[in-house]
Amino acid sequence: MPQEPTENTTLGHASRWLGQLQGMGPVIGLVVLCVVGTLLNSNFATLDNITNVLTRTAFIGIIAVGMCFVIVSGGIDLSVGSMAALIAGSVILAMNQLAPVLGTPVGTVVMGMALALVLGAAFGLAHGLLITKGRIEPFIVTLGTLGIFRAYLTYFSNGGAITLDNELTDVYSPVYYGSVAGIPIPVWVFLAVALLGSVILNRTTFGRYVQAIGSNEQVARYAAVDVDRVKVLTYVLLGVCVGIATLLYVPRLGSASPTTGLLWELEAIAAVIVGGTALKGGAGTITGTVVGAVLLSVISNILNLTSIISVYLNAAVQGFVIIAVAFMQRSKR
Repeated sequence: MPQEPTENTTLGHASRWLGQLQGMGPVIGLVVLCVVGTLLNSNFATLDNITNVLTRTAFIGIIAVGMCFVIVSGGIDLSVGSMAALIAGSVILAMNQLAPVLGTPVGTVVMGMALALVLGAAFGLAHGLLITKGRIEPFIVTLGTLGIFRAYLTYFSNGGAITLDNELTDVYSPVYYGSVAGIPIPVWVFLAVALLGSVILNRTTFGRYVQAIGSNEQVARYAAVDVDRVKVLTYVLLGVCVGIATLLYVPRLGSASPTTGLLWELEAIAAVIVGGTALKGGAGTITGTVVGAVLLSVISNILNLTSIISVYLNAAVQGFVIIAVAFMQRSKR
């Protein structure tokens, strides 16, 4: 009998240690991948390649930060890739029309960037209202808008590409190709969005409500939490993140086509889930999401640098990763 407290204490320490080890899983996986990448190709660990990986991670990483809020609250959004494509096409069309009227390329670009954020917030608001007031499952709503967004972009572009005027491209390009202190601007923006997202999720009442709703929505309602309002705000937040990612993406190619943003939703959801966020909601971290986004980019980069698996199977690899991580989460319940 006297030995029971000691055994319980030991089991408690072991349980906490295993919990901490599981929480470090994404970081450990990223380190292992970096070691493997370095062994497979000497160009993997170069500064140029690391910078390139982080810059390409920025688009999906920013969207994944917003997606983290939605998934933690128990929701999902399958339309972010199509939403980004429609925002990009609409912004380019608007800037091309505004440039002769305003007479200032810089002002036109600023207006275009503001429009990207407004459109993102509006699309997110529409999602939130349809889900909360319309009582429609998030999966159904965002699956429907996935097709709507992509169809309207195809209509606006007449099946081809919408291209930004050359003068505007010259003014806008530093937003993607410029750097501060040797670090590309998209990476700085990604870090700022991730830091702000972490503060909101962990240090604010709104963040605690998001986690409470994801853990048990009914209990949150009994606790006088305005569940509908919080849910709508999570989708607005995700829409704004898509707008930020798009305003960084437009100067990269200076055009938008029906294939723009294809499978971005898969990459964003994969980054969140691989980062340790529970697919059923209630728990998740922005830090884990950032690590998950970088980890997936590293996988893609290794596939590009080696011939182990065809780069055409990159989406398949990410799909397998999502299923594997979701299965492991299921086995922990």
